[in-house]
Amino acid sequence: MVRAEVYLSEAAATLNKASTAGRTTFTILAAISFCHLLNDMQQSLLPALYPMLKSAYELSFGQIGLLTFTFQITASLLQPIIGAYADRSPRPYSLAAGMTFTLVGLLLLAFAGSFPLLLLAAALIGTGSSVFHPESSRVARMASGGQHGLAQSMFQVGGNLGTAAGPLLAAFIVLPRGQSSVAWFSCAALLAIFLLVNVGHWYKTHGIARLQPHAADGEGRSVRLTSYYTFYLINRFHVSVQSAQLHLFVFLGAVAIGTLIGGPLGDRFGRKYIIWASILGVLPFTLLLPHANLLWTAVLTVPIGLIIASAFPAIVVYAQELLPGRTGAVAGLFFGFAFGMGGIGAAVLGTLADAIGINLVYQICAFLPLIGLLAAFLPNVEEGARRAAREAGNSLTSSR
Repeated sequence: MVRAEVYLSEAAATLNKASTAGRTTFTILAAISFCHLLNDMQQSLLPALYPMLKSAYELSFGQIGLLTFTFQITASLLQPIIGAYADRSPRPYSLAAGMTFTLVGLLLLAFAGSFPLLLLAAALIGTGSSVFHPESSRVARMASGGQHGLAQSMFQVGGNLGTAAGPLLAAFIVLPRGQSSVAWFSCAALLAIFLLVNVGHWYKTHGIARLQPHAADGEGRSVRLTSYYTFYLINRFHVSVQSAQLHLFVFLGAVAIGTLIGGPLGDRFGRKYIIWASILGVLPFTLLLPHANLLWTAVLTVPIGLIIASAFPAIVVYAQELLPGRTGAVAGLFFGFAFGMGGIGAAVLGTLADAIGINLVYQICAFLPLIGLLAAFLPNVEEGARRAAREAGNSLTSSR
């Protein structure tokens, strides 16, 4: 009788643990998404300030590209290392520590008096990003309850909304008040640090245990366009800096919506198909973009943002399913590779724009979505998982 009670108690504990692990924790998802919003809002201030910095410091397009390269390559070099290290030795409070780097970088950006100090500020902000993105992506998976695409969409849409807010804040706060007004955004960094400390408490007490049972399960983001989009509008259509920032906000707002719908679509139809359709499907619109007037340029950026952004959460979850149990390493490698390639691309495009003009650069970039054809060679992860489940079920039935 006693042994039976022990078995029942252990079974109840196991069921309770499984139920807890399988429940989607929307409060944590909301918190990490909001912190992603604050993080990327602060980071987006740097490219949003490019027109002002170019004029104030008499920078070339090549130097603008070097700023982008410094920010993104810092994240690229550190993110895979941080993600792999966190897989072996989780650090629940590293998110708050990473945001501290961003805070210091913002303050330096506000008061930098030379180009080398701008580069240092970009490197510090990039370091903050390198810590935040792989670990926060891990937290989103911990809180997903198995709805990995939905969780990644909620997580990433926060970052996209923050990136979209950056140009508006630059247009209506920083540009009228000057570079030093960037320091006010340190308040957002302090708020994020407070929230991330609390997320760290949940991570330590519940999150690690949630990730372990699912170990077998397994934002080149839109920055590539945003780095030079405002310059393109100013150069071709002779709009004001403030007007260019508003057009950038329209594009980034569409990116945010596309990110929100991409994850659930990947859960429903398969991530490979969403990746393929989103990258290649944007080609007709990018081919039209360099030849459109100002109105149609704004109109075309909406479907471009919506379609191409839908791939972001699908790509991250797809990569995590290819390497199950290495959530941090995969997130770090994905975001790091994307940032690094984007940084290299920004530096090359900046140099190219100095040589042949930014309008011609945009005509060349219109063909880049053809890279989406390579998605045809990706393995179908979901089909393999379903086949393995069927085989396991058949084996279990025959053994009975």
